[in-house]
Amino acid sequence: MATRTTSTLAAAFTGELLGPGDPGYDDARKVWNGAIDRRPALIARCAGVPDVVAALRHARERDLLVAVRGGGHGVAGQAVCDGGIVIDLSPMRGIAVDPRARTARAQGGVLWGELDAATQEHGLATVGGIVTHTGIAGLTLGGGIGWLMRRHGATVDNLLAAEVVTARGDVLRASADEHPDLFWGLRGGGGNFGVVTSFEYRLHEVGPMVLSGPLFYALEDGPEVLRFYRELIAEAPDELTTIVNLRRAPALPFVPAELHGRPVVAAIVCYAGAVQRGEQVLAPLRGFGRPLLDAIAPRPYVELQQLFNPGLPHGWHYYWKSWELPPLSDGAIDTLVEHAARITSSRSYVLVFQLGGAIARVGEHETAYGQRDAAHNVNISAVWLPDDPAGDEHVRWVRECFSALEPYASGRAYVNFLADEGQARVRAAYGEERYARLVALKRAHDPDNVLRLNQNIDPGGLHSAA
Repeated sequence: MATRTTSTLAAAFTGELLGPGDPGYDDARKVWNGAIDRRPALIARCAGVPDVVAALRHARERDLLVAVRGGGHGVAGQAVCDGGIVIDLSPMRGIAVDPRARTARAQGGVLWGELDAATQEHGLATVGGIVTHTGIAGLTLGGGIGWLMRRHGATVDNLLAAEVVTARGDVLRASADEHPDLFWGLRGGGGNFGVVTSFEYRLHEVGPMVLSGPLFYALEDGPEVLRFYRELIAEAPDELTTIVNLRRAPALPFVPAELHGRPVVAAIVCYAGAVQRGEQVLAPLRGFGRPLLDAIAPRPYVELQQLFNPGLPHGWHYYWKSWELPPLSDGAIDTLVEHAARITSSRSYVLVFQLGGAIARVGEHETAYGQRDAAHNVNISAVWLPDDPAGDEHVRWVRECFSALEPYASGRAYVNFLADEGQARVRAAYGEERYARLVALKRAHDPDNVLRLNQNIDPGGLHSAA
C-alpha cells in the first residue's frame, strides 16, 4: 500500500493498511452477512485512537466514503463499503473491569462474548445482545436489547461514558457531564457523529447461573400457546425476559432428532434472579398445553448468551425486516403463525422480543433510543446458505410476512433491526422530534458528512428524499 495516496497515512499509522491484492484483504472485507460482497479501496486496521484519527483525516482530505467496523454484524453490511475506506476497530479489543465500582471499559472492537467472559469472572454483566459474536459498538449505538433488558434497561441505559473521535478529528469523552448532547445522541443514534473507540458500562450482579432456555411447542398449537403467553407476560416481573421464536426446530444437540425440521413455536426465557423464584414464575408456562421439549434449566449466563450462535454463523446469507408491536393482538398472533408455517428455508425464523420492564421506566426522550412504550420487537429473518438458489424466494417470504403484520404494528422499528430501507423508515423509527435533534447533532459533529455510509441519519434534513 505504499502508493502516493496512502504514503502520508502509512507514515502516521501503527496498525495495518490493506488494499486489493494485499494478503489478508479478502478476509478483512468479509462481514457476518455473507450476502454482502463489497470491495473498499483501503482497510485501515487500527491499533489505537491515533490510528483512527489518522484514518479519518485521510478520508476527509480525499473525500472518501467511510465505513466503520466494530463487530461487522449488521445485516445491511454498513461495516464495509465499495471504493472507500473501512476504519476497522476489530484489532482494538482491550477490556478493563473494575469489580468494586461495578464498571467495565471496553474498546470498540470488542465482541459481546469477550466482554461477558471478562465481567462474569466477577459475577457481573451489563445488558448485551443475544449472540456472542455481535460487536459491542454497533449494538450499543443502536440502543441495545438482550436478556437482561427488562431488569436493567437497554444497553444505552447502562452506558456511562464513551470516547469518540469526531469526523473533524477531535477526541472527546462524552458522558452525562461532558458533551451531554453528544452523549444523548450516542445512546441510540447510531454511528452518526464520530467513531466510538471505547465504551464504559455500568455492571450488575448476574448469575453466574440463570434459569433459562427454550420451551418448544408444535406450531399448530401456536395460536393457543401465544394467547396464553400474552396473558402471562402481561404480569411478568422485571427479572423475566422472553423471546418467542417461530421456525423449524434446529438440529442442535439438545433437540431430539425426531423434532429436527418440525415447525415449532419456542418460548425462550431468562430469569435474571434467584433460580428458585424463577421456577415459580415459569411454572404456569411450563405446565401449559403440550410442550414438545422443555430445555429450561439453570445454566451459566455465558452459556445462554451462546444459545443462538449455531443458527447465526458468519458467512450465511441473511435478510431482515422488522416491526415494533404493541401487546400481541389476536390478529398479530394468527398472522405470525400463518407466515411461520410458510417459511421457505429451514434456517429462517421470526423472533418476537418482549420489551417493557426497566426499559419502559426511562423517559421517552432521555436517550436517542426510543421504544420505551413498545411491547415487542419483531425480527423477520430469512437465512440461507450461499449456494442456495432460492434466495429470492426467501426474501419474498420476509417481505410478505412484514406486509401482513403492518396493520398490527406501530409503524416504527428498532434501528438495529433495520436494513437498507431508506430514510422514511429511519425517521419513523426515531419519530420526527428525536430525528430532528439527531440531524442537528449530525450537522454539528460531522458538518462535511464524512461519515455518510456508516450512519442512518440524513444530514440533508427532515424532508430529503428517502
